[in-house]
Amino acid sequence: MSRIGKVPVKIPNGIQVSVKGQKIDVKGAKGSLSREIPEGIKAEVKDGEIEITPIDENIEGVKALWGLYRQLIQNMVIGCSDGYKKELEIIGVGYKAEMKGKDVNVLAGYSGPKFYKTPEGIAISVENQTKIVIQGIDKETVGQVAADIRRIRPPEPYKGKGIRYLGEKVVRKAGKTAGK
Repeated sequence: MSRIGKVPVKIPNGIQVSVKGQKIDVKGAKGSLSREIPEGIKAEVKDGEIEITPIDENIEGVKALWGLYRQLIQNMVIGCSDGYKKELEIIGVGYKAEMKGKDVNVLAGYSGPKFYKTPEGIAISVENQTKIVIQGIDKETVGQVAADIRRIRPPEPYKGKGIRYLGEKVVRKAGKTAGK
């Protein structure tokens, strides 16, 4: 039995949830999201909560997906009501970012700027050239965009230069020692 899957998802005020067969739609002030639920799992709206239950726990893989889809639905509800936000910081001499329309140009020690095209449903802003803020309603997309931008120049362990999540700790290595 899934400990996470047993807990119902509470629906806050201003959020509308509809379940049609295996498709669940969530609408709120920030936008709307929808997701297909696998065949062995059933979702139903009761008393301001979404209950996720397995149709038959003996079917292979249903127990593994039960808690996962409960959490994915929880993320959809939170995203449509509050939204998600990730922040990146750029550290290094001459490293900076700038907006070109809706897209981002990152100068991170390469011979030219690296261009990142903003996907649909995501808002990116650059504050004082060293802080990138990514916002959206889909937690997966916000996290993937942040990871893609970080991948342009991940922090290196010797000087700590690169793009990192705000508050991320980079374990520093000792450099070469001169002589004995």
